[in-house]
Amino acid sequence: MKCLLCERLSLSHICRKCQNTFLTPSLYRRKILHDVEVISFYKYDDIKTLLHTKHTDLGYYVYTILAQNSLTLFAKEFSYETQVTSIAIDDVPKGGYSHTAILNKALQSSCIKPEFGKLRAKNKISYSGKSREFRMQNPRDFKLENTKAQELILVDDIVTTGLTFSEAIGVLKQNNKEPLFCLSLADASLK
Repeated sequence: MKCLLCERLSLSHICRKCQNTFLTPSLYRRKILHDVEVISFYKYDDIKTLLHTKHTDLGYYVYTILAQNSLTLFAKEFSYETQVTSIAIDDVPKGGYSHTAILNKALQSSCIKPEFGKLRAKNKISYSGKSREFRMQNPRDFKLENTKAQELILVDDIVTTGLTFSEAIGVLKQNNKEPLFCLSLADASLK
């Protein structure tokens, strides 16, 4: 097959050279509502075409590569006094897989235990390309399923306005859960 970025022959969808050149993560931090930190690994514009594969068959492979190059490395370096749980934002499979579940699974480590199917949106409207006003008028209406975990890490692929994470944090707090921080692959507010 050909590398998606350089089009050279490769055994992976993105060759190792391109992964090292273009997918080396950086840490970007910002605070959102409830003063919770969001840590992102890429600027949205730098990986936009890769992120847009999420609802295609190719997206499974692309998101796995992105997750290995960022979230897996983060999880290896992360330390905490107890094991914490990570949950993905609305990890409902679409087209055979869930892109947020792939990201969440990549966090498996001695300090982080991913749980799946725990935070689902009752509102299935797509936010892709929508304005802040639209997002505010159409909340996700999250439902938190049973989890024994008290301290949680939230995981999503893109943070734009921070409204999705903020709404999810509100649901956690209503259920007496403590959001430690949020992780996203990309931050769309960075230029």
